Amino acid sequence: MERAKELLKKFRSRFAGPATVFRAPGRVNLIGEHTDYNEGFVFPSAIGFYCWVAIAPRSDRRLALYSENFDEAVEANLDELKIRATGKWADYPLGVAWALQQAGYVLRGANIYILGEVPLGAGLSSSAAVEVSTALALMDVAQHTIATKKLALLCQKAENEFVGARCGIMDQFISCHGHEGSALLLDCRCLDFRAVRLPSAVHLVICNTMVQHQHGSGEYNVRRGECESAVRQLSMALPHIRALRDVSLVELENNRGLLSETIYKRCRHVITENARAVQAATALETRHLTLMREVMAASHRSLRDDYAVSCRELDIMVELANRQTGVFGARMTGGGFGGCTINLVSAAESREFRRHIGAEYEAATGLKPNIYVCEASQGAGMVELSEVSEPAPLDF
Repeated sequence: MERAKELLKKFRSRFAGPATVFRAPGRVNLIGEHTDYNEGFVFPSAIGFYCWVAIAPRSDRRLALYSENFDEAVEANLDELKIRATGKWADYPLGVAWALQQAGYVLRGANIYILGEVPLGAGLSSSAAVEVSTALALMDVAQHTIATKKLALLCQKAENEFVGARCGIMDQFISCHGHEGSALLLDCRCLDFRAVRLPSAVHLVICNTMVQHQHGSGEYNVRRGECESAVRQLSMALPHIRALRDVSLVELENNRGLLSETIYKRCRHVITENARAVQAATALETRHLTLMREVMAASHRSLRDDYAVSCRELDIMVELANRQTGVFGARMTGGGFGGCTINLVSAAESREFRRHIGAEYEAATGLKPNIYVCEASQGAGMVELSEVSEPAPLDF
């Protein structure tokens, strides 16, 4: 836990005194994209990139926040927190404090030092990692307990209502509930899940296109609005539905006339992607890696053609990956409009995969990608003080 020890030293240097350390991971979604806010299925894994938070209580009602990544300090009064997003990093921790207080939790003032390892704008959920680690820290300082499902939902509320990004529950949930060595097949309606052990002979290789995306506004929110519009239109013929999760492909085809061509394609993606998420979990459970490759390829085509959230660089990265040896599946991951691809690669071939795809992508785009070999990691929690405490002085 060298990172935690380092963080405690930096906290003492900035704020003086001891602190408690929390961390929450980012995530990569193996499949199930844009299905979470349609109450569908997703299949993510927490990854070993974390947001680290050191926190200590204050005697007043102020939050003093410092981000090492942005080298910026922000202060706010807990009694005056209102929705006034600035579009900057502090919206995420302040939004969490706002959401917790809206839910009835009385918070304490605190000094908070934030250090993020999750690459920003890469589609690996740096925002959820900040939210979850901050929420755990604030609740601990205030001596409140909270169920992890509720904490995830309140972090989602912070991002939806305070930050203004209308994300589903997947990112916050997997950051809270990640299982080491496993991905989770999550039902985003009831929040039931099952852990699926990932093959030890397969590496999760994430390729960052270096094209950043933005979810706080723009096309991501447009897609969610299109799905909500589709439900309203389809419910005229299908009164039993409350989300696209409830619509079968046959029902969609039978009622295609109610929808524009664009909205029809959005629906087709969501409905077929839900089925693919379940298929993918089964494929990994049974070690049917050929099926996994087919399902991931179909997912990327659907995201590119029906949901229109891919981009040239993502498409090139996926195409290059599928030419490499030892690849059991490749697709864009995250909300799209840039960010990363997820690749399932034979452990024996992953080093060569990294070398070849990095060189070929740079030659094709002029961009030098960042490529990460990741492990499925445990979810958020406190870093035990015994793991990071300095040696006690000797008693002579």
